[in-house]
Amino acid sequence: MYVSMTVPTDDLGRARGIYRELEDLGYDRAFSFESKHDPFLPLAVAGEHTGTIQLGTALAIAFARTPMTLANSAWDLQALTGGRFTLGLGSQIRPHVTERFSMPWSRPVARMRELIKGIHAIWDTWQDGVPLDFEGEFYTHTRMVPAFDPGPLPHPRPPVLLGAVGPQMTRVAGEVADGLLVHPVNTRRSLQEVTLPALAEGAALAGRDPASVETVCVTIVVTGRDEAEMSASRESVREQLAFYATTPAYQPVFELHGYGEMLPEITRLARAGRWGDMGSLVDDELIETIAVVGEPHEIADKLRHRLEGISDSVSLVNNRAPDPLHFAEVLEDLKA
Repeated sequence: MYVSMTVPTDDLGRARGIYRELEDLGYDRAFSFESKHDPFLPLAVAGEHTGTIQLGTALAIAFARTPMTLANSAWDLQALTGGRFTLGLGSQIRPHVTERFSMPWSRPVARMRELIKGIHAIWDTWQDGVPLDFEGEFYTHTRMVPAFDPGPLPHPRPPVLLGAVGPQMTRVAGEVADGLLVHPVNTRRSLQEVTLPALAEGAALAGRDPASVETVCVTIVVTGRDEAEMSASRESVREQLAFYATTPAYQPVFELHGYGEMLPEITRLARAGRWGDMGSLVDDELIETIAVVGEPHEIADKLRHRLEGISDSVSLVNNRAPDPLHFAEVLEDLKA
């Protein structure tokens, strides 16, 4: 199994060491993600302190940037890492895009499709010398002069992975991206009934084989080497799921498994700023439905059971348990 880890970047100074630790442990890829800090900067540092591990963003907020700024960042990191970079993109939600980043929001599915096509058009210019002539509904890129052209890479272009939850954005991943980053709010049932059919529909629109689109199943793991670690891991995931449940795009998965009735109350608490109270609405059964839960020696088999016939690429995540050693036994078992 191809194993990644999503790495929190609360402490930027750790970028010098944590990615090297993950490489030494045997991870195939490590992702940064955008929360309190820029997702690209830690990977530039990590590239200097690693030699083999693949590095990527999961996710960088696409609509906070333009196709040109994303193309530049990805191109430079692909050069700095010697061809080890993956550009993972996500849309975020309207309030963050418009109120936090002060960027436009409209028709996110169509905008994302066009944004990825724009990135590819820019890369065609840099890599192959094709004149830049991209005119879309949301983005226009028609000017490129030698002073601003970084020129071709000696490596393949960076793959573009798209983070998606709903079927419409998942279809875009199948149509124009190199892969899909499945949001952590997923279950085997949601993957089989919602995600994979939408991915196949998108691939069919582009005349592509769905098997050629990488599916990275970002999976929340609850585990620990003793009861204290297990409890801390479980409680952090309880808070994480409560936070996710406030986002309308993620709510269909909760509804699919019979948790629709709790969503209005969680939304009410969030609007009242009572973030600390929301976790009480997430019971252990819901945690075990969405997360993979068990002692370290049990996790690998449970992951295989969840993803069998779906994907052989998994990214382990527990945003509040960033110690790379936390999943070391799980990684060893997966690799075995």
